[in-house]
Amino acid sequence: MNQHDLLQRITARPDVFGGKPIIRDLRISVEMILSLLAQGETAAAILDDYPGLEADDITACLAYAHAVVAHDRIERIAVLGA
Repeated sequence: MNQHDLLQRITARPDVFGGKPIIRDLRISVEMILSLLAQGETAAAILDDYPGLEADDITACLAYAHAVVAHDRIERIAVLGA
């Protein structure tokens, strides 16, 4: 899956977590997944703990973080309910 397709999995809603980026409108924040990875959790463990997630969702979080750090344009993120 390419970066554009991965970033389509990331959305933001003003009424969910104050508009922070979330995964596929699941009320699971990108920030939380990145925090878990930074703490040493494996992708497999995260997927076990959050059965609604898919492996591509974790990759999408990493792609989002890369886009932010690299100052890429990320207007492809859907803002729902705005």
